[in-house]
Amino acid sequence: MLLAAADRVAFPPEVAMYLVKLACELPDLLGKSLSTWTCAQLARRLVEDGVVAQISVQSVWRILLSHKLKPWRVHHWLSPKTPRDEAFKQRVLEICDLYTRELTPHEIVLSYDEKTSLQPRTRSTPTRPALPGNIPIQLEHEYTRKGALQLFAAFDTRTGKVFHIMRPRKRQAEFIELLELIERSIPPTVTRIHMIGDNVSTHHGKLVRAWIERHPRFQMHFTPVHCSWMNQVEQWFSIFQRQRLTAPNFQDLADLERKCGAFIADWNKHAHPFKWTQRSFDKILAKTENEIRDAAAKNEALAAMVA
Repeated sequence: MLLAAADRVAFPPEVAMYLVKLACELPDLLGKSLSTWTCAQLARRLVEDGVVAQISVQSVWRILLSHKLKPWRVHHWLSPKTPRDEAFKQRVLEICDLYTRELTPHEIVLSYDEKTSLQPRTRSTPTRPALPGNIPIQLEHEYTRKGALQLFAAFDTRTGKVFHIMRPRKRQAEFIELLELIERSIPPTVTRIHMIGDNVSTHHGKLVRAWIERHPRFQMHFTPVHCSWMNQVEQWFSIFQRQRLTAPNFQDLADLERKCGAFIADWNKHAHPFKWTQRSFDKILAKTENEIRDAAAKNEALAAMVA
């Protein structure tokens, strides 16, 4: 950004310190009904607080830039609700082993989950294809809602093949339908079917546990809480979203199910797995080791204080 000569005013360090401190506070906590600070709002606040008689937006931007501070940016994060302890580490190592080791001829590893609320969204005007002259696909903005389907899918981590069903509801009953499809599709020579998924009630409820007991070759493995990145089917869902659902325009639920099924059938003809290695888990394992070590040090310190 090029600054005019009038904007290159040198303010004393006290002004910069006050500005930086102000920018590092949430506006709501200072009685300002704002989600985030802008340079204009910060400049106005400096004047209101009597820090300066006047200051330009450009000067505020320049001071913040020198401190590598951008209080208008927002980054979403999730505070951990479960500790990254030894139990967490062992679960990560278990998933890593299933993804990276060489399997025996008698076992298979499937990653499963649901992609929910797939809607037909029938457009009032037909979609127009791309044309020469930098004209993109034109998708009618207005559409009609006609219900929704839930996609239950299991991704074979060694071949990339996808098993799936689509149903109006997401319950244990529908998940068991997917398990039964897998049971019928995988030959009896495979004596161990490892199933990797998240730990929601749909995947481990009373009905599902009873079904698993009657089918001992199925073994359930659950990813740690808030670690959906460990579920390979999520990678495939991303491909499915981009290639089939980017511009949804289906006539009805039957059309949606038929065309999604056709996409998956075509995928399975040219299926490929995703390459996962130990390095995929190294970062989180290193952080886990540090947190386990810090927790042990705190416990030792507390024990010493009690003694």
